[in-house]
Amino acid sequence: MSESETNESETGAGVTGAGRFGTGDGGTLRLRPPAHRVNRTAVTWWRSRILLTGGAVVAVLVVLALVLPGGARFWLLAPAAGFAVVTVVAAVGMPLWWYRVHRWEVTGDAVYTRTGALWQEWRVAPMSRIQTVDSERGPLEQVFGLATVTVTTASAKGALTIPGLDRDLAADLVHELTETTQATPGDAT
Repeated sequence: MSESETNESETGAGVTGAGRFGTGDGGTLRLRPPAHRVNRTAVTWWRSRILLTGGAVVAVLVVLALVLPGGARFWLLAPAAGFAVVTVVAAVGMPLWWYRVHRWEVTGDAVYTRTGALWQEWRVAPMSRIQTVDSERGPLEQVFGLATVTVTTASAKGALTIPGLDRDLAADLVHELTETTQATPGDAT
């Protein structure tokens, strides 16, 4: 993928048809790779989440090793060291993989997502099945200027989530999806 294609995929720019976010192909719904990547800053956000979670576990083990009698120290520090190594390896590799896999796209007909790590999930939600569209920004997402868009559908599988979007892009996406679903005939059940 060229640099210009990557930038267009991240920003949603350069797209024609059904608004800023879709291809507007107007054709039938089909399972295909969604066009847009999440924001590149999501890699740092995911990395920070892994390091904070893993660091908290390591810190608890180290504190317990310092507080408890000497015989227990090895049995707490060895797992702490192992967990620290696994955390660092995961923080380096997993966010890069997630960035390659996580994709999204909105057309005039549907919302497409692809998520996952080892088990990838591709989902297509027709506009007529969308019930609500929400945007969420956790504390770390706020620090990095990101947001997660959740599209709730009339499906037993549950909502579609698009994590790692630029907060302004997420707000625009929520607005456009809300307008599109209001104009789409159907009862979303």
